Amino acid sequence: MKVIRPEDVGALIPDQATVFLGGLAVTSLPEEVLLALERHYLDHGHPRQLTTWACGAIGNSGQAGMKHFAHAGMIKRVVAGHFGQTGKEMMKMVFDGEVEAYNFPQGSLSHLTRQIACRSPGLLTKVGLGTFVDPALEGGKMNARSTEDLVRRVRFEGDDWLYYPAPKIDVAIIRGTLADERGNITLDKEGVLLEQLSIAQAARACGGIVICQVERIVQAGTLHPKAVKIPGVVVDYVVVGRPEHHMQTIATQFDPALCGDIRVPADTLQPMALDERKVIARRAALELTPGAITNLGIGIPAGIPSVAAEEGVSDQLTLSIESGVTGGIPAQLGDFGLAYNAEAIIEQSFQFDFYDGGGLDASFLGLAQVDLQGNVNVSKFNGRPVGCGGFINITRSTKKLVFCGTFTAGGLQLAIGDGQLRIVQEGRSRKFIGQVEQITFNGHDAARRGQEVVFVTERAVFHLRADGLELTEIAPGIDLERDVLAHMDFRPIVRQPVTMDAGLFRDVWGGLRTALGG
Repeated sequence: MKVIRPEDVGALIPDQATVFLGGLAVTSLPEEVLLALERHYLDHGHPRQLTTWACGAIGNSGQAGMKHFAHAGMIKRVVAGHFGQTGKEMMKMVFDGEVEAYNFPQGSLSHLTRQIACRSPGLLTKVGLGTFVDPALEGGKMNARSTEDLVRRVRFEGDDWLYYPAPKIDVAIIRGTLADERGNITLDKEGVLLEQLSIAQAARACGGIVICQVERIVQAGTLHPKAVKIPGVVVDYVVVGRPEHHMQTIATQFDPALCGDIRVPADTLQPMALDERKVIARRAALELTPGAITNLGIGIPAGIPSVAAEEGVSDQLTLSIESGVTGGIPAQLGDFGLAYNAEAIIEQSFQFDFYDGGGLDASFLGLAQVDLQGNVNVSKFNGRPVGCGGFINITRSTKKLVFCGTFTAGGLQLAIGDGQLRIVQEGRSRKFIGQVEQITFNGHDAARRGQEVVFVTERAVFHLRADGLELTEIAPGIDLERDVLAHMDFRPIVRQPVTMDAGLFRDVWGGLRTALGG
């Protein structure tokens, strides 16, 4: 292992190299290295025509991450699990077709790193069948420039599978906390472990190099062997990053509670204000069952722990996050992906093993577009590719899915109180449309496989049936025809919808403990 300056990195990476990046948004992101790589390209014109792979989104939508690759000639192809944090510069290049771009499920990419590391020919999985990553639909291609098939639909043992051939990785760029003089790396202050080790092993299996950013160098022999998560035998170069380029999350420089060093009182979680987000989180929480192993997505679903805490039932929940966290209180907004008071933090690929293997009892996820077949789109809007993240892995194998979101979007204004809901101003954009722009979740396939699927909005609840979407509940104060059906592009199945619990629309509810049998 050799300690190098950030400005030495660019000369180590050849033109047309394939680079695998560690990190999730800004968490565990080797930002010092990426910034130096950009500066080297701007000064010297090299390295050129790079291909980057990443399991999740890389960056913070502003100054970090994939923004540093967003220069004409610097990058040829980008493959990632999500593009929502890559920044406007990279998103424009993808949208305008200036760079090849592919979006695949975060968990499948995480698993693929292990396949590369052990020199397997590739990954075989059912995750993604019937969605936009299926070659029968779009093959994960995000623009017309992306013509190579990086995933194939194959028959194996009489069944359909998706097959991802293993790419050759020339360079791995990862991040840790401490490195000793022999290159052994700890992840002490990282909030999650992700797949840093597998990325490093993948590059070494391909004859490539591994560059790791750390906070500081320590003497050899001073690190506890169990604390070493990346052995020095797979690390070639170490770069020491400055604190401002070594953030724990998008929002936080470092919080010991987010990496398990300390625990914080659960009652420090602030109650949500009574608005549409809280109403939806409350109604979604009624789909919980005591002891169920649960995943929460970003956005409105992340408010469910706050509701549970306010209702005094947090002890009945076991929450998890795809990044590798189980238990505790999932963090929100810029700290999403981490948790306070976690019970376990494991590598992301192992968490997705558990998810893909049917370990989740319920998942609460966002929704952006829904159609009559129960198909859901969260990955592409008005031609703008955002990506699927872990959504496709999670929705494929979870026993019960609860999609959460407002009924319309864009300027929606509501009056909530006294057990009633009133529409003050309707949203400009419909979410329940004739056909989703992109299939991120295949409702027909889910119904065929017997998954329980619920759609929760502030004014109506729907259940997925074999023959389509059924309206099962409407909010008190809401007119079925005027406030619900008139704002859908299709007519759902309407049999005998019941009225949602009026307590959901009051400042104090108190109904969740009773619903959970407490």
